[in-house]
Amino acid sequence: MELVLLSGGSGKRLWPLSNDARSKQFLKILKNSNGEQCSMVQRVWRQITNVSLSNSTIIATSKSQVDMIQNQLGADVPLIIEPERRDTFPAIALAATYLYSIKGVSLDEVVSVLPVDPYVEDDFFQKIKELENVIKLTKSDLALIGVKPSYPSEKYGYIVPEKELQGNEYLKVSHFKEKPSQELAKKLINDNALWNSGVFAFKLEYIINILMEQELPIQYDELLNQYNRLTKNSFDYEVVEKAEQIVSIPYEGSWKDLGTWNTLTEEMVSQKIGKGIISSDCKNTHLINELDIPVAILGMSNALIAVSPDGILVTDKEASPKVKELVSSFEQRPMYEERRWGWYQVLDYTKFPNEKEVLTKKIGIAAGKNLSYQLHHKRSEVWTIISGEGEYVLDDQIEIIKAGDVLNIPVGSKHGIKATTDLQFIEVQTGTDIVEEDIVRIYMTWKEVEQNCHTNIK
Repeated sequence: MELVLLSGGSGKRLWPLSNDARSKQFLKILKNSNGEQCSMVQRVWRQITNVSLSNSTIIATSKSQVDMIQNQLGADVPLIIEPERRDTFPAIALAATYLYSIKGVSLDEVVSVLPVDPYVEDDFFQKIKELENVIKLTKSDLALIGVKPSYPSEKYGYIVPEKELQGNEYLKVSHFKEKPSQELAKKLINDNALWNSGVFAFKLEYIINILMEQELPIQYDELLNQYNRLTKNSFDYEVVEKAEQIVSIPYEGSWKDLGTWNTLTEEMVSQKIGKGIISSDCKNTHLINELDIPVAILGMSNALIAVSPDGILVTDKEASPKVKELVSSFEQRPMYEERRWGWYQVLDYTKFPNEKEVLTKKIGIAAGKNLSYQLHHKRSEVWTIISGEGEYVLDDQIEIIKAGDVLNIPVGSKHGIKATTDLQFIEVQTGTDIVEEDIVRIYMTWKEVEQNCHTNIK
């Protein structure tokens, strides 16, 4: 069986920690088996590894999340990268063509797809393994995992069964019902309906045939180049609603969607993450503080206070699912991002009347990592090293740098940096059009820099 993890999403449901660059699956506020902080994607990858599925797993994601995934899971994790965001059907179709034409997977092979952020125990992934046999046994188009509801939820989709088969091992699906009222949810549960976990499986041939019917390429490289031809639809709309035979496996274990602050705080590693204090009279109150300033909370119960470079949220937990609508009008660049080499935080941005712009960042590079050797056409930079040691290259000349050094990089100069130890510096960009696109990358690896530049290191 092949496994495809869907890593998409962005936005403001977990604002101010989530933004267009950092989706909820990358927030390190859960706990792993050692009691250490981890993210949803790190937790799921560990669970997949525990059940020996990681070697047959690929992650389908967008270009904006590649650095974040590699930062948290490592540079070798296999990725399918969408050239643009076009919803779940195009992402799954692209992954299917990769499995078929690049990896050489048989058309008879079963492919399972799941979101990258379910909060489940390891036995859920054992249940995923059962999808392979169910697909082959029933010869169904699709097989899903349905979660036995623990209460009549209005926020989940429901799988409504037609009738039970084979001693409750699987159910034949009649139809689906999205986010019903509480009264209807009670009725659905009485009719043995299950929560839709978003996990499903199919034979690779099934999706390849759909692409052929739509006269779309089934070779990965060709589909990549014609990606904008794929309809911008969800897999549910484009495939599931049109499938003739669907079955579902019931799962009776724990399953949560940690998509809102009130559900996420139930699984946090601690009541307080970051600098601050919560008074003893606060009950069921959580603090997450990513800034290096103290936050004090006094006399507030059932509350969530989240502080990040992107903003500050103070909310009653029951009201927290409404945060996306409340802050939907906010438009600003992401103020914090994780990259393959480390992280950066925006400290200040100013645009002057003469169109001159100044952007100030604090940048952290992990030991052994490096920024690419690059140049900019529209901005100069000044780097002030505040901690750590490393190697710095400017216009093909390599030298050692340390805390206290100030490095001036004129417009058009080639430059790069490698951390020997964990390294931090303040970067001040000055120019007329400060955008991420103003980067010409010359070499990505430090080995290339060493091979093509002159060293002043003795």
